[in-house]
Amino acid sequence: MAQLDGRRPDPPRARCASLRLAGRSLDLKRVAIMGILNVTPDSFSDGGHFLSPVAAVGQARAMRAEGADIIDVGGESTRPGAQPVSLEEELDRVIPVIERVASELDCPISIDTTKPAVMRAAVAAGAGMVNDVKALGEAGALETVARLGVPVCLMHLQGEPRTMQENPVYKDVVADVREFLADRQQACLAAGIARDNIIIDPGFGFGKTVTHNLDLLRHLAAFKVLDSPIMVGLSRKSMIGKLLGLPVDRRAHASVTLALLAVQQGATLVRVHDVGPTCQAIRMYEAVTH
Repeated sequence: MAQLDGRRPDPPRARCASLRLAGRSLDLKRVAIMGILNVTPDSFSDGGHFLSPVAAVGQARAMRAEGADIIDVGGESTRPGAQPVSLEEELDRVIPVIERVASELDCPISIDTTKPAVMRAAVAAGAGMVNDVKALGEAGALETVARLGVPVCLMHLQGEPRTMQENPVYKDVVADVREFLADRQQACLAAGIARDNIIIDPGFGFGKTVTHNLDLLRHLAAFKVLDSPIMVGLSRKSMIGKLLGLPVDRRAHASVTLALLAVQQGATLVRVHDVGPTCQAIRMYEAVTH
């Protein structure tokens, strides 16, 4: 288990200024905007909108034009209560989209999956990064990413998507999530994954109450000690609905605000549905503060 006590941490390394994704570069000297592209019928926000490759590529092109630095393609919903998708169905959903986006757009692509077989097929199709809500916890996932040599985002998830929101409990949500991510970092390093290829994500909304989410956001800077780029996904999350009483399609303004707050706390990548407004807000923030 990784040691995260009160001792002074080692001085931070000189972090890599960019990631290489299938021959394309993802600049990390500024905040990177990850556009969400769900090719699913049941995702909580945009399920069913981009099932066809034509619609999906059109959405990818639109997000790229609005400022997306990377497109995250997912074929299995991870919303609360979501049911598992077979390997064959997930492949049928994501591979044609990745192939077309890779061939038609000059844009890095991430594959949002937990399955090693999907990781391999997606990278072969043109994806250059793995985004795994289970932090490479499935059998063979660590070894697969190590062999592929691609960057990976490790996310914290308590439980399973089907049941994660039933009764999430933590002793200290910030310390518990940070310790989990530190342990997964070490597992990646032991498997041969390069440190500069590791990104961490505290997993807002994945087995957390509204209070847990707010605590994590208030103390997001505490994750800097792990010395990996921090990614956050707060876009249109249910916490907005619970706090403001807003339906999913009216959560853009709050989502942009949460993304900006995360950037102020040290987030390096933000995963969003509303690319244009988020990009505008963050680029203006960077112009003023840098």
